Amino acid sequence: MCGIIGIVGKAPVAPLLLQALKRLEYRGYDSAGMATLVNGHIERRRAEGKIANLDALLAREPLAGETGIGHTRWATHGRPSEVNAHPHATSRVAVVHNGIIENFQELREELEAEGCRFVTETDTEVVAHLLTRQLEQQRTPQQAMEYAMGRLQGAFALAIIVAGRSDLMLGARRGSPLAIGFGDGEMFLGSDALALSSFTRQLCYLEEDDWFALSPDGVEIWNNGRRVERPVTQSALSGAEVGKGNYPHFMLKEIHEQPSVIGDTLQAFLNPLARKVTLPDLPFDFAAVPRVTIVACGTAYIAGLVAKYWFEQVARLPVEVDIGSEFRYRAFAIARRRCPRAA
Repeated sequence: MCGIIGIVGKAPVAPLLLQALKRLEYRGYDSAGMATLVNGHIERRRAEGKIANLDALLAREPLAGETGIGHTRWATHGRPSEVNAHPHATSRVAVVHNGIIENFQELREELEAEGCRFVTETDTEVVAHLLTRQLEQQRTPQQAMEYAMGRLQGAFALAIIVAGRSDLMLGARRGSPLAIGFGDGEMFLGSDALALSSFTRQLCYLEEDDWFALSPDGVEIWNNGRRVERPVTQSALSGAEVGKGNYPHFMLKEIHEQPSVIGDTLQAFLNPLARKVTLPDLPFDFAAVPRVTIVACGTAYIAGLVAKYWFEQVARLPVEVDIGSEFRYRAFAIARRRCPRAA
C-alpha cells in the first residue's frame, strides 16, 4: 500500500514531492514524509496521519533542495508514528521503501554488533545502515548499492539519496513495482505511473532485480552485475485523470467510476453489433488448463473471488484464490505438465 516518489530536479522539489504524494493517497497510508539534500546535507520532514499534517509541517518548517524522495507508509514493522515514518536516514543516506525486508532481524543484529544504533521499529532502517557502512568503508554509492542487493532478502522497491550527491539517486526493484520518468534536465521515480503523471509521460518500468543510478541527465541500470537497457514507453495517463475530482475521497470516486470502468473493459472485448466476444491471443490452449490459481491482495483479492465463481460455474474449471503476501510461503504443488499451445 505504500507509495514512493523521487526527483532529481532543477527546482525546489518539496512542493513537487508533496503534489505527487497527494496523488498516491488512493493507496491508503498512515504516515508520510520526505527528505531532500540541502547544501549537501540530508533534511527530513515526517508526520503521522494524513498528508495534510505533512503539508502543515512544511508550512511551518519549509524544506529546500532540488533532489529528494517522498513516501506514504502503511505500517508493517512498527506502529504508525513519526519516528517510524519514512524516509529513514543516517548522516550519509536517506531511504524510502515499499515491501518487506525479510532478513532484517539478522541484518540488524549484525549491524548493531558493528556499532550501528537503530532508532525505529522498522525493517527499512537496516537498508540505511547497510549502505552507510559500505560508504564508511570508502565504497562508491554504486558499489554500496550492488553490495546491498546481494544482502537484502524479500520484496522491495527502494529510493535512496546520498549526502553530498545532489546529482544522484539510487534505487532498486525486487518484487515491488517501480517506474522511472524522463524529464528535461531532471528525472523522476515513482511507485507507478500515477505518481509521475503530472511530471512526465516518458516512463521506463524496472524489471525484477534491477537497480539503478539516476542523474539529471538519465539513468544507468544494472541487473546481476551487468549494465542493462529497459525500453522507454509513453504513458497514456495525464495528471487530470488521477485526482479526486469533486469527490471528498478516492473510495467514493472509485465507486462512482465503476460503471464507466466496466463499460471500457467490456468494450475492449465485446462487439455488441456482431454479438461476439473476442479474447486476446493466449500462448496456450485455455481449454486444456487443469486448474487456475489467482494470487491477489486487497480489492483485487475480492475480484479474484468473483472470478472463481465465474470460472467454476461457466468453464467448470477448478480455481483457488490466495492472498499474495501469503502465497509465497506455501509449499504449493504446481502441475508439472505444460498446457498445449493454442493453434
